[in-house]
Order: sequence, then C-alpha cells, then structure tokens
Amino acid sequence: MITFLLHPKYSKDVRKVKKIIGICEKLTQIPFLVRRISIAEYHKMGEIGIFKEDERVELIDGIIGEMSPKGSKHTASVRRLTNLLPQLLNGKALVSIQDPIVLGDDTEPEPDVAVMKIRDDAYASAHPRPDDVLFLIEVADTSLEYDREVKIPRYAAAGIPEVWIVNLVENLIEVYREPFVTSGMGRYRIRMVFVEGDTLTPQAFPDLKIEANLVLV
Repeated sequence: MITFLLHPKYSKDVRKVKKIIGICEKLTQIPFLVRRISIAEYHKMGEIGIFKEDERVELIDGIIGEMSPKGSKHTASVRRLTNLLPQLLNGKALVSIQDPIVLGDDTEPEPDVAVMKIRDDAYASAHPRPDDVLFLIEVADTSLEYDREVKIPRYAAAGIPEVWIVNLVENLIEVYREPFVTSGMGRYRIRMVFVEGDTLTPQAFPDLKIEANLVLV
C-alpha cells in the first residue's frame, strides 16, 4: 500500500486529489535502474565508516539490506546453538556466529550459524566461501519469509549442501538438502521438518545427534 501526503489546500478538492494520486501511482510504476555494488565496494564502505558499528546489514545481489531486529527468542536460540554445537562437534569443525559468508561477487549474507571446515588461520585471510561450509543455520521469527524466499534460493545456487531454518513461528526446524539450479533459480530437492522430540543428524556428521528440544525455545 502506498500512502500519499497532500498539501492541506488540495485535500478538500476531490478532483485534484484524484488527479494527484493518479500521477503519483504512475510514477511508482516507472522502471528505473538500480546501482548494485560488489563485495569489494561493500567492504570499502565498512572500512570508511559508512555503517555504524552495531548496524546489522548484509549484501544480497549487490543490494545492502537491513537485517531484522533480534527478538528474545531469536537471541536465546542462537545462544543455545553457540553453546551446544562446539561441544558436540568437539573440534571437528569451526562454528561461526552471525559472520559473513561469500556466495559470489555481490552476495555476502551473515547466517546466524555457520559450521565450516577447519582451517589453520580460522579464515583470517578471507571470509569463508561455499566450499568451506558444511551446513548453515538461520534462526527465523520475523525474518521467516525472507529466509525462505530470499536466502534459501541463494544458498542453494551457491551449492551450500545443507541449511536449517529454526522456525520459531511454528516451533519447528526445517532442513534443506541437495541443492540444484533450475531456470537460474537455486532450490533444494529435499525439505524435512523436525519438531520437539525429534533428533537431527547433519549430513556432514552422521554420528552426531542433536535434539530439536535443545534448539527450539
């Protein structure tokens, strides 16, 4: 829905109001070019202080987007994963919390949790890329639609082998596996749902058992 603010002198003239609204609606339908930026430009903007230190943004398809505010349940779930995964993995992988993953020249999301291959420099030389990722976890409440419709296809297109969405809206965990690309769109062939009482096992760690109850809040 679009809201138009009119000068008071026009507000009582119905014909003029309709005419102005008509013009404004036509303007919103005119196509325009978007100047997309690269990851290098995005990083430069951060270096020169364009973003505030506590500003939560990420780069998707060359467009800088603000990330949803973190609610208490979202924070609690991420905190549980932060404490749980390193204990269960016991040095078999690196666990990164809300840090960048480079998916391409113009896309650098910051998933809530990334479980990655071990590297001696802990990725000090460069952010992780899809080949470094074992599985990702997004914790979603207000961001649920965005995670499903925007981030999941891009993770699939980049070849991320497994993604979990901790769906706090419906109190379940969605697991996506086997990425593929069709008609230029990334998708996952497998989508599984886990609820309280279920146990999850990441593909990369077949001996690992994670109780859904320990993740959901």
